[in-house]
Amino acid sequence: MNHKQLTFAREYRGYSQTELSNQIQGLSQSNLSKFEKGFGVLSEDVQKKIIVFLDFPESFYYRKINTTIENANYRKRATVSKAKILKFENKCKVIGYVIDELSESIEWPDFTLSPLNVEDGYYPEYIANYTRRILKSNGDEPIKNIFSLLESSGIILFEINDDEKFDGVSFISDKGFPVIIVNKNFSNDRKRFTIAHELGHILMHNENNFPISSYRDKEKEANQFASEFLMPEKSIKNALRNIRLNELGDLKSYWLTSMSSIIRRAKDLKCIDENRYKYFLIEMSRNGYTKKEPIEVFIDKPTCLKNAINIFKNDLAYSLDDFSNYTSLPIDISDELFNSDKIVKLKIS
Repeated sequence: MNHKQLTFAREYRGYSQTELSNQIQGLSQSNLSKFEKGFGVLSEDVQKKIIVFLDFPESFYYRKINTTIENANYRKRATVSKAKILKFENKCKVIGYVIDELSESIEWPDFTLSPLNVEDGYYPEYIANYTRRILKSNGDEPIKNIFSLLESSGIILFEINDDEKFDGVSFISDKGFPVIIVNKNFSNDRKRFTIAHELGHILMHNENNFPISSYRDKEKEANQFASEFLMPEKSIKNALRNIRLNELGDLKSYWLTSMSSIIRRAKDLKCIDENRYKYFLIEMSRNGYTKKEPIEVFIDKPTCLKNAINIFKNDLAYSLDDFSNYTSLPIDISDELFNSDKIVKLKIS
């Protein structure tokens, strides 16, 4: 049994070492702690009891999930418990693990974008425009089908239901596939900025490509990348000079970005001064737009991973049990994360 897999299963089910040891006869917290650190031994009987209790297939404990989650974004992170962060990040690791497992049968699109190192003199804004050129995106127009555009370039995207304090995450799977996961419960303009932000992390902050200095402000750089990627300076700057409040809706509808990000873009590009910026923030709050903006912008849907799973379901005729056996994941986890087409049963009144 891989001790790291046991730790993963325990944490995924939400048990501390003490809580799990209290549920398993013959298991002490100290023995469990030693085992999870890699230098203890658990009897075969105790291992079987743990496997039954945590309800992960026995084969799962002989797999490896090593994906590192480095670029996770949380709203008001200080208010998010460590347990919730751990649960969410483990969900993301499962998604990365499944992507790797499916790669044995599915050929994912090749990654065709070019990471560039900020420390070599490539500013985030330059990298954003360079990426738009690779994607053959017209600089005068907004990025429309952002999911399909990035998926066709070899990034696998996935939407997940989760806590409102989570925005998005990006990582490289164990087998080297770039992955972006976003919270499906947010507005489309917020999803689009999150995706662009995470794309910036993948291109600028993957230490497999080049070392990242500790003094770098990765979040600021990712925001700079996202702003230029979605709203290129040369295309939007004239429209932002001395903008008025009643123009924000039209700008949002065209650029498919939030009013708040447009106001911030105007400030950063020095199209409005600090006083004007504060005026916009006050008016946005007074109108209730800081909680919910008017106008829902367009966004497409991610299809890459969903299509791969459908190949197993439909073309290969895999049942949920078959898929669980293939991935060595519990049925409830496979169902929760990947069965997006559940039918809601209605009762006749």
